[in-house]
Amino acid sequence: MLVAEENGEIAGFATFDTFQNWPAYNYAVEYSVYVCKDYRSRGIALDFMTKLIMIAEKQEYAIIVAGIDSSNAAGIALHEKLKFYKAGVIHRAGFTFGRWLDLRFYQRNLKGPSYPTE
Repeated sequence: MLVAEENGEIAGFATFDTFQNWPAYNYAVEYSVYVCKDYRSRGIALDFMTKLIMIAEKQEYAIIVAGIDSSNAAGIALHEKLKFYKAGVIHRAGFTFGRWLDLRFYQRNLKGPSYPTE
């Protein structure tokens, strides 16, 4: 887990975990980044994502996956800037603030292990 702190306050956090809890998916991770509202647009999310990608590369994962609300244009643009590409959409995956959310999955291919095992 990564944590950003400014002036003694938590500004956000980031982490990743297995994408699916089955051995066949041992080389895929999904990450989450949360930045508090008062700290957005300061580059914190970009910093988190860059560090998570580096950590996933070092740990020899093959892909890193992100789930993004389809209406989050800034989040989508940031992922595309970091060489993520759209992998699919789950429609009506969530419901909040009185509306359904479509969840777009983006992925970035990583080097992966030299000798993957099952």
